[in-house]
Amino acid sequence: MAKHLLLLAALLSAGGYANADNSKANTTTVVDQDGFTEPMTKLKFNPGLDQREFERSTLSALNVYDPLESWNRRVYHFNYRFDQWVALPVVDGYRYITPSFLRTGVSNFFNNLGDVPNLVNSLLQFKGQRSLDITGRLLLNTTLGIGGLWDPATAMGLPRQSEDFGQTLGFYGVPGGAYLMLPILGPSNLRDTAGLAVDYSAESAINYLNVSKVSANHPEIWVLRGIDKRYQTNFRYGQLNSPFEYEKVRYVYTEARKLQIAE
Repeated sequence: MAKHLLLLAALLSAGGYANADNSKANTTTVVDQDGFTEPMTKLKFNPGLDQREFERSTLSALNVYDPLESWNRRVYHFNYRFDQWVALPVVDGYRYITPSFLRTGVSNFFNNLGDVPNLVNSLLQFKGQRSLDITGRLLLNTTLGIGGLWDPATAMGLPRQSEDFGQTLGFYGVPGGAYLMLPILGPSNLRDTAGLAVDYSAESAINYLNVSKVSANHPEIWVLRGIDKRYQTNFRYGQLNSPFEYEKVRYVYTEARKLQIAE
């Protein structure tokens, strides 16, 4: 008799756990207006500790020099909304009305133009092998690739390399400085922002394939380049599904730049 009672109690207990699991499975996740879940709403803090102790212990690893944080967070929110309401709908429309081979050709063309500042910065950093590889890419893609519309260089074992003047400054020991969130363009810092301006000026001065000169009279080329840039960028605001997304993006950008400079 006792064995039967114990078995019955075990079955009832298992049924209770199953129901509890099902009730949790049917619970709707609360999402705030920015699309981020709220994992901290049900956290219970030890009353003997200050909540700030919890914040310091969890976020200290993501610490980055950010004296303009208040401004940067506003820009980050603006970028989130711009992406949501303007950039991504435009990219979706671009993807809808253009066939994939045409989008690939546009991306290849603008990537070929981008190899010009890549080559200049590789030379400035004395990266001999990389400079040779980028030169080979420019020659192959501009000739066999018909102005860069195709990318035979990658198929031949010369993948695209990314070098910019911000990396060149870092190579010579210039510190990144304060973190900076740029409107529309996204994460940066003072050094890399200055590098963007130099790269743009160099590309305009070199005027490879006469594109910069033609673009001065046809701003739609710059618009198309901006759409293609967003089309090729996989990052989506809110994709980390975390209330600390700003801190994580800031940290990942800063560490990624260190790795790029150290290459």
